[in-house]
Amino acid sequence: MWRWLAGVVLIGFAFRLGRRALGLLATAARSDRVLFAEVLVLRQENAVLRRQIARVRYEPEDRAWFAALSALVPRVRWSEVFPVTPKTLLSWHRRLVAGKYTPSRRAPGRPSTRPAVKALILRIAGENPYWGHERIAGELVKLGHRIAKSTVWQILHDAGFDPAPRRSGPTWRLFLHAQARTMIATDFLHVDTVLLKRLYVLVFIEHGTRRVHVAGITANPDGAWTAQQARNLTMALGEHLEAMRFLIRDRAGQFTEAFDAVFEDCGLRILRSPPQAPRANAVCERLVGTLRRELLDHLLILNEAHLRAVLAEYAAHYNAARPHQGIGQHVPDDDPDHPIAKVIDLETARVRRKRVLGGLISEYQAAA
Repeated sequence: MWRWLAGVVLIGFAFRLGRRALGLLATAARSDRVLFAEVLVLRQENAVLRRQIARVRYEPEDRAWFAALSALVPRVRWSEVFPVTPKTLLSWHRRLVAGKYTPSRRAPGRPSTRPAVKALILRIAGENPYWGHERIAGELVKLGHRIAKSTVWQILHDAGFDPAPRRSGPTWRLFLHAQARTMIATDFLHVDTVLLKRLYVLVFIEHGTRRVHVAGITANPDGAWTAQQARNLTMALGEHLEAMRFLIRDRAGQFTEAFDAVFEDCGLRILRSPPQAPRANAVCERLVGTLRRELLDHLLILNEAHLRAVLAEYAAHYNAARPHQGIGQHVPDDDPDHPIAKVIDLETARVRRKRVLGGLISEYQAAA
């Protein structure tokens, strides 16, 4: 491809020079009087153009033509005849002699950055909001890509990234991931009984372990009831709550100042999710969805006592036997620093099924 393009450029270059050479031969055939008049006209035109044009862009064939004609004009008259300085004319002549007018295989200037490298720069910037362009350039060197810091800056600028000190800070997702072991979240879900009575369930979930707590069930979840469930939970968790630093909740009216005060007295900071932003409390929202898909969508709930028993059995399964992708397929009650399980030899061992909630849910383990 490059050879073909180079050939096309060379042909065009040779054609333009040849056309000028033919023009020179035609000029040489004219009478001295006509030739002298044409020279005067061209010199006057040149003087006018010099007064009006600040800077002229000369193509390679222009430079080659002037450099070749410079051999026919005494050097002392170059400044009068040619539209450039003698120094420039000499440099053009040296290039012509050196044969440096062979078309280049790439455009002038710095080579463009490959799309894959640009994508990686933007990915690193998105995942590390505190990193500036110099830090990102250093990370690329570790991966074998030496990119100028100014190039990294330009790529970030073109993509709309502010300089690191002016960025808004870590994303909500990054913050939740970094603080997972110190966060607990809460939310309500509602369940309609067979007699169309609506019941409300207050659930809590620990981000770090995915351990779930069913705090209470009621038909009237007012502020006083919700605050009391908060007190009951803090008493049940005891010292375990000391590792927590944040509580995430939405802006529902049931979460009153009295509710917040219960957790603030235990040293937790209350994080209120933005309005109409369920993803800000995504872990708890996912728990509510799991409860519906795996349990409530498959049962007819008779009353509050029935719902309480069903949720208690499911919560025991959820915490002790259900693996979670968010914690590396561990179950909440597992020790995350130890292997998930011993490898079972399926050729010799027997796998036993345990039915939960009448077979609605299954658990599997090696038979004793």
